[in-house]
Amino acid sequence: MSTTLTPRIGARVLLLDTHDRVLLIHACDPHDRGHHWWELPGGGLDEGEEPVDAALREVAEETGIVLSALGRKLWIRESRFHYKGLDHHRIDHVFLGRITDTAPKVALKPTENEKAGLIERRWWLTSDLRQTTDKFLPASLPSLLGELLAGTLGIKPLNLTD
Repeated sequence: MSTTLTPRIGARVLLLDTHDRVLLIHACDPHDRGHHWWELPGGGLDEGEEPVDAALREVAEETGIVLSALGRKLWIRESRFHYKGLDHHRIDHVFLGRITDTAPKVALKPTENEKAGLIERRWWLTSDLRQTTDKFLPASLPSLLGELLAGTLGIKPLNLTD
């Protein structure tokens, strides 16, 4: 992959409900349906947008769930990947979110890209994450979530690369 590819900055939310289930989006590459994964809700920043604001906006657009605030930044994940025939470079800021009501409050606003690649949305228990062979982004999500819930994930945001 090209090392001169300018990274796209994004924001995502590790969203937990009252049962400590995490909301994940199952997506695929529309050009290669066999390439699919589970990821946290989120996406790219708009021009001049701050990561926290983008994370709140993206969760509402992708899930219909409106968050009034976010918790701490958990990690920054840098990734390089191939999608829709192109190489991509992303840097995502990931924040903690907690909700008591999982019902959508606003209409979803998926982009054309999201419509093309969305398979489903699902709430996962940590134990379920550890038992599946599905691909997660980041790959270490099951252990990261376990550490967060056990209180052993450090306070300083982690730097992840994959």
